[in-house]
Amino acid sequence: MVLQSSPSPRLLAASTPARRFLVLSLPFWATDYLKRVDPALRDKPLGLFGPVKGGLRMAALDPELTRDGLRLGQNLADARAIRPDMVAKELDRPLLSAAFDAFADWHSNASPLVSVLREVSPFGDLVLDITGVDHLFGGEAAMLGHLLTRLRRLGYRVRGAIAPTIGAAWAVSHYARSQVVTAENLEQVLDALPVHGLRLTEKQAADLGQMGLAQIGQVRLRPRKPLQARFGALLLTRLDQAFGLVAERLVPRLPVGEHGVERRLAEPIARLDDVLGLTANLADDLSALLEGEGLGAQAFHLFLYRVDHKVMTLSLNAARLTRDARHITDLFRHRAQRLEGDYDAGFGIDMVRLMASGTERLDAVQAGAFAAESGLEDVDRLNDRLSSRLGVAAVLKSEMVASRLPERAVRLVPVLGAAIAPVQAPLLRRPLRLLPVPEPIAVMAEVPDGLPASMLWRQQTYRLVRGEGPERLGAEWWRTGQRLKLVEPPAPKEPAPGETPKPPPHVPDLPLFEPDAATRDYYVVEDQDGRRFWVFRQGFYTGPTRPAWYLHGFFP
Repeated sequence: MVLQSSPSPRLLAASTPARRFLVLSLPFWATDYLKRVDPALRDKPLGLFGPVKGGLRMAALDPELTRDGLRLGQNLADARAIRPDMVAKELDRPLLSAAFDAFADWHSNASPLVSVLREVSPFGDLVLDITGVDHLFGGEAAMLGHLLTRLRRLGYRVRGAIAPTIGAAWAVSHYARSQVVTAENLEQVLDALPVHGLRLTEKQAADLGQMGLAQIGQVRLRPRKPLQARFGALLLTRLDQAFGLVAERLVPRLPVGEHGVERRLAEPIARLDDVLGLTANLADDLSALLEGEGLGAQAFHLFLYRVDHKVMTLSLNAARLTRDARHITDLFRHRAQRLEGDYDAGFGIDMVRLMASGTERLDAVQAGAFAAESGLEDVDRLNDRLSSRLGVAAVLKSEMVASRLPERAVRLVPVLGAAIAPVQAPLLRRPLRLLPVPEPIAVMAEVPDGLPASMLWRQQTYRLVRGEGPERLGAEWWRTGQRLKLVEPPAPKEPAPGETPKPPPHVPDLPLFEPDAATRDYYVVEDQDGRRFWVFRQGFYTGPTRPAWYLHGFFP
C-alpha cells in the first residue's frame, strides 16, 4: 500500500513483510461517550442497564462505580442500593453501536486498515494495521503515545499496545501497561500475562485456573493434545494466533486502496465546492503517482475526515482502467451533485484522502493526429459519468444469455458490472422491438400448418399479405419444472423355487415431458400497410392440445 500526502510523497509500504498491529482497549467507552455527549453527566456516576434473562441488570459502568464494588450483570436494584446517587440510563445498543462504528472509522486517519474486535468487549476493541505507517508519527512509540493522548484529551479511558500479532497486542492492551512489544521479547511479555489474555470464554479460563494454569506461559509449555481434548481447538488457535504461528485475518471496515494521496489542512473547510477543488488537486497527485508506476485503477475512494471525529466515505467505480485526473474529478463531482442533499461537513473537514484500488498494469498510449480511435473509450467515460450521477442501477446494457427463447436470450445488467469480453450473438433474424410478454392473437390460415392469412390483435384485424417461416425453436425442457421419466423399471425376475417373491420397485408417477406442447414455430408476416410482425404458434395441430398463437415483436 502506498500513501502520498500532497505535496510531498509518503510511503505506507514497509520493506519488511513483518506485520505490526496496534490495539486500543476502551473498557469504559459507553459511559465515556455519553458523558462527552452530555456535559451534565461528566461529574456524576453513570451506569447503563438493560433487560437480561427477564430482569434489569447493569450492562455498562464507569470506573467510579466499579471501584465501589458494582459489577456487570448485577441487578439494577442491588446497584442502586450500593450507590443511591448513581445515574442509571437504559442502554441504547443500536445508538452506541453506530457511534462506535463511526468512532472506529475516524481512526483511519492514522492507518487505512482499521478493524473492530467484538469477541470480548461489549462494543469492541480497535485494531489498526500500522505496518509501514509508524514513521509518519516518528516511530511506533510516538504513534502509540499520540493516539492514546488524543483519546484521553477527548475524555476516553484507553490503553493500547503494539505487537507483531493481533492476539498479542490485544492481550497486552488489556492485562499490561501500554507498551510496544517487539518480536524478540514477544514470548517473554506474553508468558507473564494471565490466561484471560487469550480471549477465552469465562468457563475455559476458570477451568484452566482449576488446573493451576494461571499464566499464558504455563499453558504454552503444556502438551497440546490433552489441552485440545479438554478445551477444544479454540484454546490452541488463540495460543497460536498470539504467538504468530497461525495468521489472524483483519477485516477492514472501510475500503482499502493500494495507492493513495492525502492532505491535512491547517484550517477546516466546509463548502462542497472547496472539497471538490481539493479533490481535483488530489486527483492530479494520484494520477502522477499511478503514472510513475505504470498503473491504472478502476475503483476510487474519497475519505473526508471531520473535526468532530467522524469520517464520510464516497466510493465509485470506472468502466475501464484509468488514471486520468480530469476523469476522476468529474466522477466525484457528478456523484457529489447527486448526494448534495446528504452532505454534512459538521464543524469542518480537516483532512481529505483519495485512494485507488483494483490497480493493474496500464501502459502509456501515444495519441497522434493520425491515430484511429474506435470511440469505445468515450463510451466508457460517458457510462462512468452517467452511473456516477444517476446511480449504477440506472445505466444498463444488454447481455446475451444462453437460451433459445427470445424473451430469455437477453437480459439487462449494470454497465459497470457487466463482463468486459463481448458475447458473440448468433446471426439470426430478430425484431428490434419485443413485447415484454407475448400477447395472444387469433389467426386465420388457409391450411392448419400454412402461413397466417389474417390476425386479430387487441380487437383490431390485420390482413396479412406476405409471410416467411416457420423458424422452429425447440422447448427448453430444463426450464419446464417437470421431472422426466427417463427409463421404465426393469421387470421383476421370477423367484427361485422356495424363494419369497420380492415386491416390484416403487416408481413415482412422474409426468412425461411433452416437447411438442412447448415447441414454437415463428413467422415473419406483413400486413397490407407494410407493417411487419413476428408471430409464433406454440404446439401442433396434431398434438393432444390445441395450439395457440402469439404476437412477440415488431420489425422496423
